[in-house]
Amino acid sequence: MDFTLGVEEEYQVIDPKTRELTSHEQKIVEIADEILEGQVKAEMHQAVVEVGTVICKDIKEVRSQVTNLRKTISEVAASLDLRIAAAGTHPFSEWEKQLITVHPRYDEIVQELQDAARSNLIFGLHVHVGIEDREMAIHIYNSVRYFLPNIYALSTNSPFWEGRNTGFKSFRTKVFDKFPRTGIPDFFTGAGEYERYVNLLVQTKCIDNAKKIWWDVRVHPFYPTIEFRICDVPLTIDETVTITALIQALVAKLYILRRSNLNFIIYKRALINENKWRASRYGIEGKMIDFGKSIEVPTKELILELLEFVDDVVDDLGSRDEINKIHKILNEGTGADRQLAVFEKTKNLNDVVDYILKETVAGI
Repeated sequence: MDFTLGVEEEYQVIDPKTRELTSHEQKIVEIADEILEGQVKAEMHQAVVEVGTVICKDIKEVRSQVTNLRKTISEVAASLDLRIAAAGTHPFSEWEKQLITVHPRYDEIVQELQDAARSNLIFGLHVHVGIEDREMAIHIYNSVRYFLPNIYALSTNSPFWEGRNTGFKSFRTKVFDKFPRTGIPDFFTGAGEYERYVNLLVQTKCIDNAKKIWWDVRVHPFYPTIEFRICDVPLTIDETVTITALIQALVAKLYILRRSNLNFIIYKRALINENKWRASRYGIEGKMIDFGKSIEVPTKELILELLEFVDDVVDDLGSRDEINKIHKILNEGTGADRQLAVFEKTKNLNDVVDYILKETVAGI
């Protein structure tokens, strides 16, 4: 198995004078698409640009692709006297003032979801890992749900919302929770049960296709991948790449266990949700439940245990150097921790935006 990778990031478009989110009138997409050839697209709000890598054979290719995407979009934005920022929410811009992209798909979503859609001014990281076998993909999807809060905690990067310190390390998922078919998904016994679920939703006009299932992890409806959707978009290239490397290693480990007739314990959604809430509230600084021992454990300890769990696959994947950078996040804090540290020091959200802008293009 190759465990190929695809990474999507959503960026904020910033007016450098006001530091507010601003519409780029799709100019960034139009100009960048001539360079990136289909790797950039508009999103529902006009202050968002989404990029996606090509299919990457390994984590080195992911780093090269993510670096090039951030560099290209940053340069195109600068040519229009705009900037891009990588954070799960903007520190103070108000969703009520942001323009919606005119497009039949977005018109339909807004018509159905109303203010839940209009207020969904959030920015995420999506990681695809290639798994051709649908039954294997469903099995890994079931097992990997347990680890989602641990991965999510590492990515937390949205402590502010509309000018307030929310008290959460990731408020982005609190905003997204208003959508239907989000969050930690249920367990499925196999691909057949999953397909029956999707078909029922389509048949009863809940959705017109399975892309409107927006869970924190899903077996992708059109690509032979498992897609991880729980993470805030990280501040830095390093963080995006290291989290992607961890996700790939976890999928590879669970695949090997399955091929050896060994299974990871499947936990109920209700239990996993307790850890997700803690990750959203406290990031890596809180505690989570160790379900095997039925005790609270510092989140950092559980992340270190996760690193031990995947350790025997990372060298074969060629991702040892990238995985090791998780220790830097544990030592220096997530994007949310660092945003909050800037605000604590300056008491000025403009300074927080400036910090995000700087970190977004660090290393390019």
